[in-house]
Amino acid sequence: MTAVPDPIDRHAADRLLTTTRAVRRRLDLDRPVDRSVVVDCLRIAIQAPTAGNEQLWRWMVVDDPALRMGLAELYRRSFAGYIGERKELLADAGLPVDNLMVRSAEFLAEHLHEVPVLVVPCLAKRVPLDAPTMEHAALYGSIVPAAWSFMLALRSRGLGAAYTTLHLAYEREAAELLGIPDSVTQVALMPVAYTVGDDFRPAARRPVEEVTYLNRWRNKVADADGR
Repeated sequence: MTAVPDPIDRHAADRLLTTTRAVRRRLDLDRPVDRSVVVDCLRIAIQAPTAGNEQLWRWMVVDDPALRMGLAELYRRSFAGYIGERKELLADAGLPVDNLMVRSAEFLAEHLHEVPVLVVPCLAKRVPLDAPTMEHAALYGSIVPAAWSFMLALRSRGLGAAYTTLHLAYEREAAELLGIPDSVTQVALMPVAYTVGDDFRPAARRPVEEVTYLNRWRNKVADADGR
């Protein structure tokens, strides 16, 4: 007789999905993270779908202090230009330059080398820069779902992460640091640590009705009342 799987706890699943945040300032820099916990989360992550079922994902788990420092220095080199441009845009728009997101980003850049584990999702493949959009979409679509699953698995265990890409401005330098072959594409850098507290909440977002179109662009889907 075929066993009937237990129904998924929808409330728990919805809470996990809506409260998994990009964690920066609330990463616990003092609590060690056992490698086995990271590997367990990656074991879950690789159940995610991947283009053509090629399973080309590769994961660099970096907990060596010297290597973490090297990656952090590359990240900070890229971050300096990024945050300067970001602040200029905020100032030009008449918005506060020293807002929560800026402070959070600055904290991560300053303390990245102190985060216990850095994970670099990679793909054992490269696509030419002038390749069709379809090829780029397939490339990143082969690992981004797994990266998100990784963050969900971390969250369920009391850890957090942030999906960052700034170090990719110096991808070749990072590859040399970590011994990554030229045939491999680095996709992100994810700082991983236990979180300070667990009171994460759903983020403020625009109503889904404002950003969802039906059949044609800008033909907004009706809201729950059918308007």
